[in-house]
Amino acid sequence: MTNSLTRRSMITASLGAACVATLPRGALALTEAGARTLVDNLVREINRVIASGGSLGAMIAGFEGIFRKYGDVDLIARSTLGADANRTSAAQMRAYTDAFRGYIARKYGKRFNEFIGGRIEVLGVRQVKSWYEVQSRVILRGEAPFDVRFLISDRSGRNLFFDMVMEGISLRLSERSEIGSMLDRRKGNIDALIADLRQSG
Repeated sequence: MTNSLTRRSMITASLGAACVATLPRGALALTEAGARTLVDNLVREINRVIASGGSLGAMIAGFEGIFRKYGDVDLIARSTLGADANRTSAAQMRAYTDAFRGYIARKYGKRFNEFIGGRIEVLGVRQVKSWYEVQSRVILRGEAPFDVRFLISDRSGRNLFFDMVMEGISLRLSERSEIGSMLDRRKGNIDALIADLRQSG
């Protein structure tokens, strides 16, 4: 069961770059239709990369572009550092965000081949406080279907995803825990973490 959930977590993160963020605040201009359109377009671009037949490097580059386009990358990256973000300089945060984006692209982009022959179905949308939750189902070959919820806001001025929840597991919290463990192993050294992220994934 644990191995199955771990594999599914990796697959789900490939859909949207393992989204990690703090919860949005304030009234939004985002609509139900806008949230659904974002996920529809995200899924369409992922499927196009999968079907391209390109090299692994090309697929990872495509995945990084999707993450940059549809994910609230600045907010996601800052959130993964948790309280440690408060002691990070502006220059370090820029470097960390860039390293984190590449790390996520390499880590999860390698899983694209597992989507070949599968599909993602958008089931519905509902408003939750000041953001929207887009409910979907992932159907892969040889796997039982599983549900994924994309959380969408326009906190950053555009409609972007800030988290996904797969079978009750928040990737926002999972990735924060992973980065926290990596930083602990480096005795809290932000620069060392940035350097290692550039080589990881």
